[in-house]
Amino acid sequence: MHFNLCLCEDIPKLNLKTKLSLLIHTKELKRTSNTGSLAVHALTNSEMRIRGIQNQVLDLSDFLDPKYHPLFFFPAEDALELSPQVLENIKKPIQLIVPDGNWRQAAKVYSRHSELKSLQKVMIKTPNLAKVHMRAESTLEGMATLQAIALAFGVLEGEAVKQQLMNLYELKLRRTLIARGQQHLLQFV
Repeated sequence: MHFNLCLCEDIPKLNLKTKLSLLIHTKELKRTSNTGSLAVHALTNSEMRIRGIQNQVLDLSDFLDPKYHPLFFFPAEDALELSPQVLENIKKPIQLIVPDGNWRQAAKVYSRHSELKSLQKVMIKTPNLAKVHMRAESTLEGMATLQAIALAFGVLEGEAVKQQLMNLYELKLRRTLIARGQQHLLQFV
């Protein structure tokens, strides 16, 4: 981002029970449209691991924290809708594991890391009715990583947390549109 469009001072610092673990593809870090890394900056109880670095295997042997109940956040056919009913029998705080990258990159995370294969998959089925997106979306439910995390944290931590993360996403979207010279789209955000 251009210096005058920087988001740093606008990122909330949310200290929550839920732990966000973002598995981000290295190519995603270079994209101006990346929003997953913003979630890591906003959520103090979070971590980011980078995958896809050439000639480096991502070691996840210490990834699953025994103090948390891990859930893999990905819209697979066998994923459960993240809801209070799914959470009612879970006694520990949640470690929400989120793959970040394009659809192909994110889909590979679960199958390539044996540490994750036994985890319950959860998803959000909320349609994305926004008129303007950070990137082109191919499905009605398609959304930016930060949007999806905001919806998930709405279920996990409450509406106020969801709204703070959605506000951050909307600010990122607005400033990205300005940086791209697409101010005419701001009216739709």
